[in-house]
Order: sequence, then C-alpha cells, then structure tokens
Amino acid sequence: MDALSERHSGREFVDSAMSDQQMSNLLWAAYGVNRAESEKRTAPSARNMQEFDIYLALKKGLYRWNSENNQLELLKAGDFRGRIGRQTFVASASLVLIFVADYSRMGKMEEASKDFYSAADCGYISQNVYLFAASENLNTVVLGSVERESVAMLLGLKSSQKIVFAQPVGFAKSE
Repeated sequence: MDALSERHSGREFVDSAMSDQQMSNLLWAAYGVNRAESEKRTAPSARNMQEFDIYLALKKGLYRWNSENNQLELLKAGDFRGRIGRQTFVASASLVLIFVADYSRMGKMEEASKDFYSAADCGYISQNVYLFAASENLNTVVLGSVERESVAMLLGLKSSQKIVFAQPVGFAKSE
C-alpha cells in the first residue's frame, strides 16, 4: 500500500550512480524470474511469450541485462543516457531502461497484434519499475518520446526487435 501511495512520475534527477545491489533489485522487480521451475516472471506476459529484453544506458556504457544469469553484458562503453530520449533530464538519471520487444518470440500473429501485446506487456514491466522506485524513494517516468532508430542502431538490434519505450530511473533532486 505504501508503494502504491508513493508511486509518481518524477523528471528531476541527481546525476549519481546506483549501487550494483540497487540495480539488481530494480531489474529483478521489473522483469526478473520469480518462479524458477517454470521461468515465470515478476511481470505477466500475454501467452507467456516473454518477448522482452531490457537494455540499460549507464554513465559508463550501454548494457543488455541477461536475466537468466542476472548479469549486465557490455555493448558499448561511454555515456549514452542523453541520446535515449528527447528530454534533457534523461541525461542525468542514474540509468535509463530501454524495453525491447523481440517480435520473433511472439509467434505467428499480425503486426498490429504484436504491437498491442508488447505495449500491454511493457506496461506491466514499467509499472513494476514505478513501484520499486516508490519503495526506494527514486524518481522515474516512462518515455514514449525515444530516439528509436538511432538507439536501435546503438544497441545493434535485429529487425525483429522493437523499442517500445524507455524509463529513466534515479535519485530525486533535494528540494
């Protein structure tokens, strides 16, 4: 109840890194495996397609989260946070989550259905991030305004992979 009461969108960040444990907890809350015997996750997935991969932009580089091993895999060194969204505040978040749906995991269905299901599933993941952020006194906001083409190139995505949206997370500026 406290997390739901505290859930909010926050767009002001202190440019400060999270601890490894905080990032690990955040990623697990977002889309971690919570029932290992069946590989079910903390967020539901239509038809159990589990089509999402989570990428991160940190001050030190771009990463793909390997949820099975709970490890970050470095894709590119450098600070790309400010290149993910069109808003200036994104560059100062501790990290920017980039939610990527792999349509090749979604079976044979129309593109419009893939768009619908991936958007719904991404909503569940991002809400988990909101609730985690509220529980940790962090700011976050969902970004629909993402530089999709340039970010897809930065991440080296395949044509079957689509960026649904991004979500910066970080420490709130003190008032």
